[in-house]
Amino acid sequence: MATPPAPLSRADSLHVQVARNIRNDIESGALRDGTVLQSTRELAAQWGVSVFTISEAMKILAQEGLIESKSRSKRVVRAPGQTRVAEIRLRNPNVVLVGGYPGSGKTELGRILARETGWPMLDKDTLTRPVVEAALEFIGHSPNDRESSEYLDRIRPREYEALAAATRENVMCGNSVIVTAPFIREFNDEAWIKRTQADYSDMDAKTVFVWLYCDRDVMHTYVRRRGAARDAVKLENWSTYIAGIDTDFRPPVPHYLIDNCASGVPLQQQAKELIGRILDGGVRK
Repeated sequence: MATPPAPLSRADSLHVQVARNIRNDIESGALRDGTVLQSTRELAAQWGVSVFTISEAMKILAQEGLIESKSRSKRVVRAPGQTRVAEIRLRNPNVVLVGGYPGSGKTELGRILARETGWPMLDKDTLTRPVVEAALEFIGHSPNDRESSEYLDRIRPREYEALAAATRENVMCGNSVIVTAPFIREFNDEAWIKRTQADYSDMDAKTVFVWLYCDRDVMHTYVRRRGAARDAVKLENWSTYIAGIDTDFRPPVPHYLIDNCASGVPLQQQAKELIGRILDGGVRK
């Protein structure tokens, strides 16, 4: 069973935060068109808020046309655009590298970008997790270990090698590609950035760097809500973990910043603006 969400931040109205999270799930495709949402009481229990807060969040989503109330107890997701994909082909492909700390919303953004463009999305965890877990067990570690030196020094580099190989294969086929991973070490390494830009430039592709910003409270909520076993150590030592990261970090290279805080512009809108800015620098086929 997934770990219940952490108490929401008081920096923004609770119903606005709940609405934003559910909106992101709809826009990324995690909640599909026609899905019947849990009852008001079940959602209130999941989020640790009052039924009034959930009702107010549902009002926002209904006004946006994302939720349709069939009755007082039945609400249905309305997102018919999820099935419409207009593929965007460019003469020179883009490699969109989406980085950010755990819980910042990288996967949600990647899915929205992929839906809007038709470009393939390569997520590090999706591509590598089964092999990583088997490798960790083989060397006598927990499959959820993401903290030990053995993982960081022996296994993590291979994850990123596999991700880069899959990316290059797509680019060689002329495909733009969306790549989601923390990229924390990589975006801190100017030599890595220059090598990566040169590598894709040699294949007539442009490298686009995207960084997701998310404040500590909202990040905690995202991490708790997804309930991933690999996050257990972070959650058990959250104060220590959060003190050890720089949430104000920005990549030392021209990049696009996405603000996924509760009070930020909806992720869907930011994604569309990002695509427009990326396409301004490319020529469609």
